[in-house]
Amino acid sequence: MSNPDSFIEEVTEEVRRDRLFRLMRRYGWIAVLAVLLLVGGASWREWRAAQDRAAAEALGDGILTALELPDPAARVAALEALTATGEARGLVKLLIAGEIGAEAAPELRAMADDPSLPLHYTHLAALKLVMIEGRGAAPDARLQSLAPLAEPGRPFRPLALEQMALAEIDAGNTSAALGHLRALVEDAGASAGLRQRASQLIVALGGGSDEG
Repeated sequence: MSNPDSFIEEVTEEVRRDRLFRLMRRYGWIAVLAVLLLVGGASWREWRAAQDRAAAEALGDGILTALELPDPAARVAALEALTATGEARGLVKLLIAGEIGAEAAPELRAMADDPSLPLHYTHLAALKLVMIEGRGAAPDARLQSLAPLAEPGRPFRPLALEQMALAEIDAGNTSAALGHLRALVEDAGASAGLRQRASQLIVALGGGSDEG
């Protein structure tokens, strides 16, 4: 005779399997769908990543090819023909501005005021605009444009401080110019060449040598 306990366990296990099979027949499609979605989602992300990489590489190759052209007009035409969006669009516009010089002022002004571009691109556009316009713009207007760029922690603070010093000199404010130059010399983010220029200008303005 069979052990009653063993028989009950076998029956119970059979009932459990039967319930599991019924549940799988009824709801198994959900698990299958979940697996398909996971696999499909991963494949789609991988495809998008590959597409993005290919597009970035193509854009990089296009930029390098354009910049290697011997004629400035041809370089500009090649850069303008590139398809770029987001940050890449800002980079291409800045490269074009560097090629056309003063004629880029309207484009740079539009970039500086474009909220869709990252901050470092809008700040660089504003800085290049000030440098292109030079003394053609009033010192007060230049200082107003440069002030946000010269705040601590900004990526172009050293260059902005130099331009602010030049604007203050044009405005006849030697003391303010020296303040900007000394801040530049003490800025850890400034290059050695930039600090040297600032120190030389400090001496030229009668402020004594601040070069360490």
